[in-house]
Amino acid sequence: MPSNRIMVAGEKESFLIRVLVKKLKDAGYDAYFAPWNINDINAGWDESAMIALYAEEREHPGDDALIFLKDKLNEDSRLLAVIGEKPDIKYITDRIPADLIYKEYVRPIDATAFIKDVQEVMNKMETGEFKKSILIVDDDPNYLGLVRDWLKGTYKVSMANSGLQAIKWLGKNKADLILLDHEMPVTSGPQVLEMLRSDVDTASIPVMFLTGKSDKESVMAVLSLRPEGYFLKTIGREELLQQLKDFFVRHR
Repeated sequence: MPSNRIMVAGEKESFLIRVLVKKLKDAGYDAYFAPWNINDINAGWDESAMIALYAEEREHPGDDALIFLKDKLNEDSRLLAVIGEKPDIKYITDRIPADLIYKEYVRPIDATAFIKDVQEVMNKMETGEFKKSILIVDDDPNYLGLVRDWLKGTYKVSMANSGLQAIKWLGKNKADLILLDHEMPVTSGPQVLEMLRSDVDTASIPVMFLTGKSDKESVMAVLSLRPEGYFLKTIGREELLQQLKDFFVRHR
């Protein structure tokens, strides 16, 4: 997805929207107008890093478009800005949860300040600041590298080759999810999980086990530890990415 494409959605391509789009283009962004109906929003969705809803004179997207937009924002990592007078913004925020909206701008909008915000946001996106952080813990360097390559385009990925190295890393860094090898020498996956849950700073981090054993007894042993879930190491790239995506949607 191009990192500088911005969709400005509105009821119609008004003078104020044309001015905003031009200022974004002058600042080097691939900005364009899209009517705020389902078809037009969907058509430009995959290529747009940011969506700005621009409401003018009590003109609002229909509930069908807002439901569609809410669902798409839940599914994919996109930034949403809402522009309008206070009643317009309230209309939209009543229908789209606050955690899906990056920022609100009350009209009359300060275009210079808006462009500055966009620049800061895009810089953060390029450095991966908005990506979910995943720590992979496994004593097999080949498997570590493989999973990292699978995930690095979508997530901010870190690696640890032992449980103790993971604990040390978490002392200075944060993770949104830990993928933890169940069978490791010295300090096993269950032992690492016990240490994580006994520390207030790491107790709430979701953990999913990685295991090479698929027999019923082994799976039940993994599940008895009450992780967020588990993956067999035979899982393929696309299935892993989809399951991780589903996990983060459920745990927004």
